[in-house]
Amino acid sequence: MNTDVAFHRAQVYRFLADAFLYPTENWLEDAPLLMDILLKLDVLQSWDLEFAPFATLRGAARIWDLPALQTEHRRAFGLTGSLCYETEIGLPHEFHQSQELADIAGFYRAFGFSMGGPVRERPDHLAAELEFMHVLALKEVYAAQNEFVEAVGICADAQGKFLQDHLGKWIDLFAEALSRSAAEGPYVALARFAAEFVQADARRLGAKLEPRPLGDSQPTPLPVEMSCEVCPIAE
Repeated sequence: MNTDVAFHRAQVYRFLADAFLYPTENWLEDAPLLMDILLKLDVLQSWDLEFAPFATLRGAARIWDLPALQTEHRRAFGLTGSLCYETEIGLPHEFHQSQELADIAGFYRAFGFSMGGPVRERPDHLAAELEFMHVLALKEVYAAQNEFVEAVGICADAQGKFLQDHLGKWIDLFAEALSRSAAEGPYVALARFAAEFVQADARRLGAKLEPRPLGDSQPTPLPVEMSCEVCPIAE
């Protein structure tokens, strides 16, 4: 079995997962290295070689140093970074949010993916979902190298299912929402690039994506006890 494709896919997902977290290193310096990986994946055949978001990322390291990148992350995502959570976009009911969180956690448990570590986030954070895809791709590589044929199929199917049920359903919406709320910059370009890569990867895996439309999305409502209606100041 050829493990190169799965390994290169894992590399891209690892890059994206790290880049969406609050930066402690300048991830833009690694962006030019993606060119060789994307060429090996034949992703660029379906894109213009000067695909604008990717071209922006490749040249941005000359403009954005780490302090500037940290400032831009705070500006783009705010203190709460609510745009980065799947269940905070387009889910009008708290019950639906709980269902989605439980389903995501179920995927993670099935493949031994833990949310522990120095950076702790909710399971529906974009970086967590991207890292999960990274882990699944590496598990596919390991299974192939050890000739665990059934496990290879399980890992590949899980990747397609996760894109179809979760990451692929909202990453376009995330990129569009970010482009409306933030000025052009590295994170807007990163979001557009990530959305295009996920779409290309879904096609590779045979997953059918049905993105949530931005026009129909609503912020997830706060619980009643946290609303302004019960705030003493409002009285």
